[in-house]
Amino acid sequence: MKPLSYNDIESELSYAYLHAVASKIGASCVISNRHEDNHGVDAKITAWGPFNNGGILEEIDIKIQLKATRLTPKITNNHFSYILKGINQYNDLRCEAKAVPRLLVVMFLPDSPDEWLKISSEELILRKCAYWVSLRGAS
Repeated sequence: MKPLSYNDIESELSYAYLHAVASKIGASCVISNRHEDNHGVDAKITAWGPFNNGGILEEIDIKIQLKATRLTPKITNNHFSYILKGINQYNDLRCEAKAVPRLLVVMFLPDSPDEWLKISSEELILRKCAYWVSLRGAS
Protein backbone atom coordinates (compact mmCIF):
# COMPACT_ATOMS: atom_id res chain seq x y z
CA MET A 1 0.00 0.00 0.00
CA LYS A 2 1.23 3.46 -0.92
CA PRO A 3 1.65 5.99 1.96
CA LEU A 4 -0.53 9.10 2.11
CA SER A 5 0.70 12.14 0.21
CA TYR A 6 1.32 15.40 2.06
CA ASN A 7 -1.90 16.77 0.53
CA ASP A 8 -3.82 13.78 1.92
CA ILE A 9 -2.27 14.27 5.36
CA GLU A 10 -3.12 18.01 5.29
CA SER A 11 -6.70 17.11 4.46
CA GLU A 12 -6.94 14.52 7.26
CA LEU A 13 -5.52 17.01 9.78
CA SER A 14 -8.16 19.57 8.76
CA TYR A 15 -10.88 16.96 9.47
CA ALA A 16 -9.27 16.19 12.85
CA TYR A 17 -9.19 19.91 13.69
CA LEU A 18 -12.85 20.36 12.77
CA HIS A 19 -13.86 17.30 14.83
CA ALA A 20 -11.90 18.55 17.84
CA VAL A 21 -13.44 22.04 17.73
CA ALA A 22 -16.97 20.67 17.21
CA SER A 23 -16.49 18.25 20.12
CA LYS A 24 -15.25 21.05 22.36
CA ILE A 25 -18.52 22.96 21.87
CA GLY A 26 -20.70 19.86 22.24
CA ALA A 27 -21.64 19.58 18.57
CA SER A 28 -21.48 16.57 16.29
CA CYS A 29 -19.29 16.47 13.22
CA VAL A 30 -19.90 13.99 10.43
CA ILE A 31 -17.71 13.46 7.39
CA SER A 32 -19.67 13.70 4.16
CA ASN A 33 -20.13 10.85 1.74
CA ARG A 34 -18.91 10.79 -1.86
CA HIS A 35 -22.12 12.31 -3.24
CA GLU A 36 -22.04 15.28 -0.86
CA ASP A 37 -18.32 15.74 -1.51
CA ASN A 38 -19.12 16.02 -5.22
CA HIS A 39 -21.36 18.96 -4.27
CA GLY A 40 -18.70 20.79 -2.24
CA VAL A 41 -19.60 19.49 1.21
CA ASP A 42 -16.80 17.80 3.18
CA ALA A 43 -18.48 17.65 6.60
CA LYS A 44 -21.63 18.63 8.50
CA ILE A 45 -21.78 20.07 12.00
CA THR A 46 -24.95 19.84 14.10
CA ALA A 47 -25.32 21.87 17.29
CA TRP A 48 -28.18 21.80 19.80
CA GLY A 49 -29.49 24.69 21.87
CA PRO A 50 -30.20 26.56 23.90
CA PHE A 51 -27.63 28.91 22.37
CA ASN A 52 -25.78 31.66 24.24
CA ASN A 53 -27.27 34.52 22.23
CA GLY A 54 -30.80 33.18 22.42
CA GLY A 55 -32.95 32.82 19.35
CA ILE A 56 -35.75 30.43 18.57
CA LEU A 57 -33.73 27.59 17.04
CA GLU A 58 -32.99 24.47 19.06
CA GLU A 59 -30.87 22.73 16.44
CA ILE A 60 -28.56 24.08 13.74
CA ASP A 61 -26.87 22.29 10.84
CA ILE A 62 -23.95 23.79 8.97
CA LYS A 63 -22.27 22.26 5.94
CA ILE A 64 -18.52 22.70 5.69
CA GLN A 65 -16.09 22.82 2.81
CA LEU A 66 -12.64 22.09 4.26
CA LYS A 67 -9.32 23.21 2.83
CA ALA A 68 -5.78 22.94 4.16
CA THR A 69 -2.64 24.67 2.97
CA ARG A 70 0.97 25.30 3.91
CA LEU A 71 0.94 28.62 2.08
CA THR A 72 1.23 31.68 4.28
CA PRO A 73 -1.96 33.69 3.84
CA LYS A 74 -1.82 37.28 2.70
CA ILE A 75 -3.68 39.61 5.03
CA THR A 76 -5.74 42.40 3.44
CA ASN A 77 -8.02 44.61 5.54
CA ASN A 78 -7.74 42.13 8.45
CA HIS A 79 -8.89 39.24 6.20
CA PHE A 80 -6.89 36.16 5.25
CA SER A 81 -6.66 35.25 1.59
CA TYR A 82 -7.19 31.80 0.13
CA ILE A 83 -7.70 30.98 -3.55
CA LEU A 84 -10.25 28.31 -4.35
CA LYS A 85 -9.55 26.04 -7.30
CA GLY A 86 -12.25 26.80 -9.82
CA ILE A 87 -15.18 29.17 -9.95
CA ASN A 88 -17.65 26.35 -9.25
CA GLN A 89 -16.41 26.00 -5.64
CA TYR A 90 -16.78 29.74 -5.09
CA ASN A 91 -20.22 29.86 -6.70
CA ASP A 92 -21.39 26.94 -4.58
CA LEU A 93 -20.28 28.65 -1.36
CA ARG A 94 -21.84 32.01 -2.22
CA CYS A 95 -25.17 30.62 -3.47
CA GLU A 96 -28.16 32.01 -1.55
CA ALA A 97 -30.51 29.23 -2.71
CA LYS A 98 -29.15 26.67 -0.23
CA ALA A 99 -31.35 25.90 2.79
CA VAL A 100 -28.45 24.82 5.01
CA PRO A 101 -25.69 27.42 5.50
CA ARG A 102 -22.25 26.55 4.13
CA LEU A 103 -18.94 27.68 5.48
CA LEU A 104 -15.46 27.58 4.04
CA VAL A 105 -12.96 26.44 6.68
CA VAL A 106 -9.28 26.83 5.76
CA MET A 107 -6.56 25.33 7.91
CA PHE A 108 -3.18 27.02 7.62
CA LEU A 109 -0.41 24.57 8.53
CA PRO A 110 3.27 25.26 9.20
CA ASP A 111 5.50 24.90 6.15
CA SER A 112 7.40 21.93 7.60
CA PRO A 113 5.41 18.68 7.97
CA ASP A 114 7.52 17.91 11.06
CA GLU A 115 5.77 20.82 12.82
CA TRP A 116 2.18 19.84 11.96
CA LEU A 117 1.52 17.45 14.84
CA LYS A 118 3.29 16.74 18.12
CA ILE A 119 2.28 13.77 20.26
CA SER A 120 3.46 12.95 23.78
CA SER A 121 2.06 11.26 26.85
CA GLU A 122 1.09 14.75 28.12
CA GLU A 123 -0.46 16.41 25.09
CA LEU A 124 -1.50 16.36 21.47
CA ILE A 125 -0.60 19.55 19.59
CA LEU A 126 -1.92 20.36 16.13
CA ARG A 127 -0.04 23.43 14.94
CA LYS A 128 -1.38 26.60 13.39
CA CYS A 129 -5.04 27.42 13.05
CA ALA A 130 -8.14 27.19 10.90
CA TYR A 131 -10.39 30.09 9.99
CA TRP A 132 -13.93 30.11 8.68
CA VAL A 133 -15.97 32.40 6.49
CA SER A 134 -19.45 32.46 5.07
CA LEU A 135 -19.39 33.55 1.44
CA ARG A 136 -23.19 33.45 1.13
CA GLY A 137 -24.31 36.32 -1.10
CA ALA A 138 -20.75 37.39 -1.97
CA SER A 139 -20.24 38.92 -5.39
